[in-house]
Amino acid sequence: MAAGKGSGKASLLQNERVRLAVCFLGVFVCYFYYGILQETITRGDYSYGNNKEKFRFATTLVFIQCIINAVFAQILIHFFEGSKTDHTQSWLYGACSLSYLGAMVSSNSALLYVNYPTQVLGKSCKPIPVMILGVTILRKRYPLAKYLCVLLIVSGVALFLYKPQKGGASATDHVFGFGEMLLVCSLMLDGLTGVAQDHMRNRFQTGPNHMMLHINLWSILVLGISVLWTGEIWDFLSFAERFPNIYYNILLFGVTSALGQTFIFMTVVFFGPLTCSIITTTRKFFTILGSVILFGNEISSLQWVGTVLVFLGLGLDAKFGKGPKKTPH
Repeated sequence: MAAGKGSGKASLLQNERVRLAVCFLGVFVCYFYYGILQETITRGDYSYGNNKEKFRFATTLVFIQCIINAVFAQILIHFFEGSKTDHTQSWLYGACSLSYLGAMVSSNSALLYVNYPTQVLGKSCKPIPVMILGVTILRKRYPLAKYLCVLLIVSGVALFLYKPQKGGASATDHVFGFGEMLLVCSLMLDGLTGVAQDHMRNRFQTGPNHMMLHINLWSILVLGISVLWTGEIWDFLSFAERFPNIYYNILLFGVTSALGQTFIFMTVVFFGPLTCSIITTTRKFFTILGSVILFGNEISSLQWVGTVLVFLGLGLDAKFGKGPKKTPH
């Protein structure tokens, strides 16, 4: 009887819909708390006597985050994968890490030139370059319904996040400039990251924990050189000496990030980068929608249209976006 129950649970976890639901909930819960901790760290009250300081160590924060991610991935490999060999070529991990970090730097740098709504709207289009580069570089074939679903979801999120400014001008009504170029660059790098991850999972059957470990190791190398070159790490240590409570928040931040990344790479390996980008995009939508409902904020007619489009796109994707299953030869 016990064996039967165990095999039943195992078969349940092998179910594609259950696994996708677990990945989505894992990403949603972890990154919801991750966002709270990020805001607590970066916008917290750092008063020292009559002086009030600001947290200015974003690169060091990501550096520490990557270290915790790598340690967590190594623990998962040690306990759950044992002696399983990873045959993925090292340069692929390096390329994936560079494109991932480049996308993040470009996105954050864009905030120096464009407002936050513009940045959020731009990043909500992430599934589009992931799909386009997957088709053009890897010659992937998606069912026609998938294109429609992605278009509906991206359009819905964009409409929901779109907020016109007073006087009828939109938050994005200005000439395409350097900030927008940085956003386009970030989106293209997101697409290249997806291409590299797709190649790894198809060519080398890379596991989620190995992917997480090695991409973070490369990121540690790049960011470590950066924080040492600029001297930011020493300024951060001096800052943390004045405000030691920050270590607790950073530890929680790193653990939450590690758990979230575990679900991210599970999604990439089992369902592909496109599904992962759709999940991360809709997570942002559901987070904002939840806050609107919980705090009783009004939803405009444009936001209701966006909400309908997102749910329509998700529903169609669940029903028609999978494509034909491959038959074993």
